[in-house]
Amino acid sequence: QVQLVESGGGLVQAGDSLRLSCVASGGTFYPISMGWFRQAPGKEREFVASVTWGGGKTKYGNSVKGRFTISRDNAKNTQFLQMNALNSEDTGIYYCVAWTAVTAGPASWGPGTQVTVSS
Repeated sequence: QVQLVESGGGLVQAGDSLRLSCVASGGTFYPISMGWFRQAPGKEREFVASVTWGGGKTKYGNSVKGRFTISRDNAKNTQFLQMNALNSEDTGIYYCVAWTAVTAGPASWGPGTQVTVSS
């Protein structure tokens, strides 16, 4: 059973940067893609970014394009989310996810890490 654990969340001011990490452990790990979702208070869960594990192809949600960068380190079963120019709309719980099938939703979710951006 693969486990995903996020780290790097915290409280920052608008305009600051933050880097999230997610490590996968607990078994043989070769997902199709890894990525991030987030959920703000009172809002639906939102897709943030994803990266294919093999080719490194990236996708981003419209609200973070140009500000966030996703990357991965296959050797360490780790992915990262570099978040720049943060604003209050980026506040929420950020979840690390992994896909094991192209047509299905994420197969694994981390417990989440809180990001709070003060204006």
